[in-house]
Amino acid sequence: MRRFFGCLILAFAMQINAQDYNDTLNAIRSAEANTALRQMMNAQNANTGNYDVKYHRLELNIDPSIATISGDVTTYFEAKEAMTEITFDLSDNMVVSQVLQRGNSLSYIQNSDDELVITLPITQAQGVLDSLTVSYAGNPVSSGFGSFEQTTHGADNDPVIWTLSEPYGAKGWWPCKQDLIDKIENIDVYITTPVLNPLNKTYVAVSNGLEQSQVVVGSEKTTHFKHGHPIPAYLIAVAVTNYEVYSHEVPNNGNPFDIVNYVYPEDLNYAQANTEITVDIMNLFTDLFEEYPFADEKYGHAQFGWGGGMEHTTVSFMGSFNRGLIAHELAHQWFGNKITCGSWKDIWLNEGFATYLSGLVIEDLDGEANFKSWRQQTTASITSQSNGAVYLTDQDTTSVNRIFSSRLTYNKGAMVLHMLRRKLGDTDFYQGLQNYLDTPSLAYDYAKTQDFIAIMESTTGLGLGEFFNDWIYNQGYPSYSVNWNQDDNQLQLMVSQTQSDASVSFFEAGVPIRVLGTLGESLDLVLDNSTNNEQFLEAVNFTVQEVLIDPDYHLISKNNSSSLSISDFDLNHQIIIYPSPAASVIHIVKPEHIEIETIKIYNSLGQLLLEQNWTPQVDISTLASGLLFVQIQTEDGVINKRLIKI
Repeated sequence: MRRFFGCLILAFAMQINAQDYNDTLNAIRSAEANTALRQMMNAQNANTGNYDVKYHRLELNIDPSIATISGDVTTYFEAKEAMTEITFDLSDNMVVSQVLQRGNSLSYIQNSDDELVITLPITQAQGVLDSLTVSYAGNPVSSGFGSFEQTTHGADNDPVIWTLSEPYGAKGWWPCKQDLIDKIENIDVYITTPVLNPLNKTYVAVSNGLEQSQVVVGSEKTTHFKHGHPIPAYLIAVAVTNYEVYSHEVPNNGNPFDIVNYVYPEDLNYAQANTEITVDIMNLFTDLFEEYPFADEKYGHAQFGWGGGMEHTTVSFMGSFNRGLIAHELAHQWFGNKITCGSWKDIWLNEGFATYLSGLVIEDLDGEANFKSWRQQTTASITSQSNGAVYLTDQDTTSVNRIFSSRLTYNKGAMVLHMLRRKLGDTDFYQGLQNYLDTPSLAYDYAKTQDFIAIMESTTGLGLGEFFNDWIYNQGYPSYSVNWNQDDNQLQLMVSQTQSDASVSFFEAGVPIRVLGTLGESLDLVLDNSTNNEQFLEAVNFTVQEVLIDPDYHLISKNNSSSLSISDFDLNHQIIIYPSPAASVIHIVKPEHIEIETIKIYNSLGQLLLEQNWTPQVDISTLASGLLFVQIQTEDGVINKRLIKI
């Protein structure tokens, strides 16, 4: 029994050039925002809160040429408190003909609040499991993007019926509980249709889970699907038309399953040319995370009459078959369907993850250069404004545009994952995500941001509070400036930082640096920047011409700059250290106008050996022999001197 939010995205390819990229993310955000708006305008029904749904059997009669539905829905439910009646969500234009419990008719009423209220024959005690069957029929009123749509496709105007119930459309076509906090443990769906459509083309039905059978009796066919994993009401879906059906097999390490594609005949060649990539994406996600969560059943695509996609569990309904849409919908089977964000505040656990997984597809299939372009465009979106956190406040959750901010929920959430990956390394990062997906209290349930953080910390043994406070809970991004100079083979760098928003006093991060030489040499470094104006000493065996900050866009940052510090060289000549070599004491001579604040001594590995306030003599007798570096902090800057200890 957990809160479950889905993802609804428009069908545009995830391309890496800027315009296509921005168009895609805006389309995704717009569709999900519109869907969420419907959800926010339809509060969950408090009258359904006294029971847990355990099982549904949907026995549906559908003729795609007629916009009606009829059938029997059997529900097993467990009382959370003593019950004398049970309420289901059902639109008031649907007509209930009877309610049976073990062959006995129960009394019921339907009201104008879209409720079916059934009187139980005896009080059902807390913890007791019982069941009943509702028989009903009607012409569903489609809402929003089409909770129940009867339309046509192709040159012959072939009839089609499809459903898309996110978030509160399920009650439009079957009696259910759709408050999003109660997952159904398993379902059976029986769809009875005419064998042939009016043009003598064979009807094919599709739903969640694995097809069990097709039984033809006279002019009717009943197709049975079984889904054995927890699922909320709004992710249950059906579609019927004259589909062409073909499959791709996923090897799945010796336990193969099928990706079953249900497509309009007129689009068969187009679909076949595009859906095979799903196997490669499935293999990638399986290798990186874990086996596809519903591998004992199927994955699939069902074409439907809306220009977008919806990740119904085990079968995504698709308006097109481009790679970006395929990747995004498939990603949600792990991050959205198996484990779902526990509230609107945590929506990045769905959308940031799905966005990053789409980026991982680019990395794997298109190479690092294209993945770099993806990161560049993602970061440009994030830093187009100076504020905004990934995690939402209570006030934020009242704004659907804020919830589904492409800049923050999608892009910043995705890039935070990338920075976490860089911080932890691939081994720990992917192990952490595997542990997250495998945690019994979260699997096929929901998670909050703190759950994710706790699992990543337990996996790595690291305290990640500072990282998530900076990048998830607070706002903005850093801008870096690096002043550098070179003394023989020693490169001195001073890293300074400003923040775009006052909520973060300092962003601790590994800052990628690329050092370029006068003869084309290149050296990549990562500076563990933990304080402002921090000094770093790096050995560089070539003459440095330029220092680049994060040239490959691994950090969320903007307006970075580096400069050769000429003034530091002037200052360097004014301060003298002697003797060198030295055995026990060194002397520091400086002009009177220069104020020295601190003196630090490092060994050749960059380890800090000694730190003290200004004094003209420094005792080094306890330090080990070898090459030492003396770092002198003045009011005008930092200089470095080399020293031989004997």
